Amino acid sequence: MADVFVSYSRSDKARVAPLVAAIEAKGWSVWWDPAIDAGQQFDDQIDAELQAASAVLVVWTPTSVASRWVRGEARDAAERGILVPVRFEEARLPIDVRAIQTTDLDRWGEDPFSAPFQDLIRSLGTVIKRQRARQPVNPAAGSTTAATADPAPRVAICVLPFANMSGDQEQEYFSDGITEDIITDLSKVSRLAVVSRNSAFMYKGKHVDVAKLARELKVGHVLEGSVRKAGGRVRITAQLVDGTTNDHIWAERYDRDLNDIFALQAEISEAIVKALKLKLVPEEKKAIEHRGTESVEAYNLYLMARQYYVTSHEADARRTETIIRLCGRATEIDPGYSRAWALMAIAQMNLRFVNGRKGDDGLVTAERALGLDANLAEAHAVKARILSQHGRHSEAAAEIEIALRLDPESYEVNRAAAYLRFRQQRLEEATRYYEKSMNLMETDMNSGTMLLTCYTAVGDSEAAIRVAHITLSRIEKTLAQDPNNGTAMAYGANVLAVLGQGERAKDWISRALLIDPDNMNARYNFACSLTSYLKDLPTAIELLGPVFETMAIAWLNHAKVDPDLDPLRDHPRFKAMVAAAEARLSAANDVAAEPGS
Repeated sequence: MADVFVSYSRSDKARVAPLVAAIEAKGWSVWWDPAIDAGQQFDDQIDAELQAASAVLVVWTPTSVASRWVRGEARDAAERGILVPVRFEEARLPIDVRAIQTTDLDRWGEDPFSAPFQDLIRSLGTVIKRQRARQPVNPAAGSTTAATADPAPRVAICVLPFANMSGDQEQEYFSDGITEDIITDLSKVSRLAVVSRNSAFMYKGKHVDVAKLARELKVGHVLEGSVRKAGGRVRITAQLVDGTTNDHIWAERYDRDLNDIFALQAEISEAIVKALKLKLVPEEKKAIEHRGTESVEAYNLYLMARQYYVTSHEADARRTETIIRLCGRATEIDPGYSRAWALMAIAQMNLRFVNGRKGDDGLVTAERALGLDANLAEAHAVKARILSQHGRHSEAAAEIEIALRLDPESYEVNRAAAYLRFRQQRLEEATRYYEKSMNLMETDMNSGTMLLTCYTAVGDSEAAIRVAHITLSRIEKTLAQDPNNGTAMAYGANVLAVLGQGERAKDWISRALLIDPDNMNARYNFACSLTSYLKDLPTAIELLGPVFETMAIAWLNHAKVDPDLDPLRDHPRFKAMVAAAEARLSAANDVAAEPGS
């Protein structure tokens, strides 16, 4: 008898077959009706297999939901607590099983490493393990056969952020990029359980007691290392440590030409797998060696652009233009580099809707990224935001849900989901995604300040203070490297005000306005601090004057729903500023719509 019984409609056989193959590749046996031998009693064997299975996978489609056989098998499995449902084409589920968590597989793309399929495997594993724990062992039966044994337990490992040894703080993006890629590579190995990036990067820059870390994260092994990049050469050292004994299992130093970086990353990942006495299946080896681009130069440019994105504010036009230039060059070098296209789309969107510049809104660029990789979550996320800016909200909602299913651990995806929920004034949902984006990227200051707004609005002062301390630490690190960073000081004023340090917050405001008086993003954030926390409405109104005179449509729409500005809503001058901004932007749209403009 098989581990997994698959219930489906015969007309869906073509889409079920690759799903069955992928599940079998994970080590479980699967029964579905093509396995029925000629001459056997059809109903009898189906019932026998259904009752013997440890899990029942029901494949809901618009066809199968109408099948009384599939619905009956689903009810039987649900009553026994072994139902694992999936669906295609957003099929409307039968009412008696709607409460059970269902995995959408429209975007799994027959890829066993896709996020939807990994979700399915986790669900199956949980149900199978629970069901087997209930079954008594029969000593007379001897050892369990390979076909019905649990898949071998996974080896838990944490990849610590590789130290930047280049002697140049600006090279941090490269060492972080190497670390992220190794985490991603090892996550593709089915026998490994890899600690997520956000958990691993909490230890960045800290002295680590490996044994203590292993206990905290419940891992058996820890990988640590360093990167030195100079000119056209790169040196990477790496060591794999046993978390229990603190012994080095494997260590190596690599001195290579920078052009060999992709092969080197794959070599390190494969060496770790070998040191752990595991074996890569061919699909895993192929996935590890796939980088999205074959060009080291394009890869380096993308990493630089992404570092600008995660450390800046969307209203920072200068940095946004830099991202576009870097990604533009990366895509010139490799037109098939989908991640660079997706990041460029984010920057184009911000330049158009946040900074009010004429030009591409990013939609064509996002579609270009999706044309190259339909499963690229970040491309779906930016497309969702662009569609939202155009008022196509139902399409935007569909795109962000796809992005979240494809990669729920993506920083860009969670930040986009949080933004869309905030704009819809669904603050409790926004906080969930902002919390995750803040934890996914240790240099992110924006998510922290948005969380302050959300938590203050819903009256959760304890959570606001917790986030304020985290964000202040990040801001102080940024200002230590760039003391004149007006955006960081603007975020800092909000944080200090929440922490009750009003005078210090006002000092930061005064200093920033002297250093960078034309930084409209800083002015806006200072006004939020003065309005929501410091209760100085007249000064806030004065600061907002130039902002409303220049802000673009996305920024205006944000201001309309920003809880920080609620105390100003009834102020006559504030109303006048909003009306003037609406009139200005409406006139600009009318001109842009004229033929030949």
